[in-house]
Amino acid sequence: MSENSSINPLEQSMKKIQYADYDNWITNFALNLDDIWNENSSKDLSQHHSNQNNIAIVIGKGPSIDEKNHLQILANSNFTGSIVCCDGKLIDTLKCGVTPDKFPNFYVVNIDPGSHTAKLFDHPLVSKFGSKIKGIFTTISNNNTVKQARQSGIQIHWMHSLFDYNDGKKSFNYISSIIVRSKKHGNGLPAIQTGGNVGTSCWFVSWKILKCTKVVLLGMNHGWNEDTPIETITKHGVDFATSYGVDTPEFQRLFPKIYNPDLQKYCILDPIFQYYRGAILEFILRSPLDIETINATEGGSIFGKRVKSMPFENFLQEYT
Repeated sequence: MSENSSINPLEQSMKKIQYADYDNWITNFALNLDDIWNENSSKDLSQHHSNQNNIAIVIGKGPSIDEKNHLQILANSNFTGSIVCCDGKLIDTLKCGVTPDKFPNFYVVNIDPGSHTAKLFDHPLVSKFGSKIKGIFTTISNNNTVKQARQSGIQIHWMHSLFDYNDGKKSFNYISSIIVRSKKHGNGLPAIQTGGNVGTSCWFVSWKILKCTKVVLLGMNHGWNEDTPIETITKHGVDFATSYGVDTPEFQRLFPKIYNPDLQKYCILDPIFQYYRGAILEFILRSPLDIETINATEGGSIFGKRVKSMPFENFLQEYT
């Protein structure tokens, strides 16, 4: 969120969770450095990106994307813009027929430093289409994940993910940016805020790197359906206290039920989704006025100022 605002307790808790991986960030950056120096900057994508259709569809992995059959609807559509896919949904997306053969402007984004993400690029379909997929990876992406994506044919393009840049010259973001520029990429790599998740990162990539002026969200729930079992909800983010009774004020503060007026239904947040939701809504509000965010997720908690909600099929009828 904004570095100028006071950090609330929830944001402080999220930062503690994120900084638990700090050593891994440094290790990943060191292992990636030669490749960063020798491979492409994600800035290059804005120069070669097709301007025929300035719309990007972000594909997240929230439950609504399967509940509403959005990938099948997209596969059968005449959409001509960009596909910006979360790494965790890449295999499913290709399985549903949303491939770079039909959608040539096809990108996948990875920001997670964990080694578990390598499996997201280890599949015959990724190998089949990999040479036509452009990967946008943070400099702290797991090195084994980067190797697996490259082995599958994906062209790697590098960027920085911002997390401590407000600490000035002592920050890892500042130090790593100087190291990158010391040999190549003299003007530096593009840098984005992530909001703590790859979906929000895809939103940033769509307009800040690919220069799209309309960004459509699919599978970006950032919240639970009202009928989701409470046991399932409380397992997401186990570092937060869940020992309170469900009727206590403490529990309701950690897991609030909110009303989405665009969908006319309730959803439930957990502490992590509270953080994710607050971050992307703030980023949308602060984005340039010519950037339009269309939420076609048809579920979840993303609504508010400068968010236009509509069913995905209505979007396709109106814009394709």
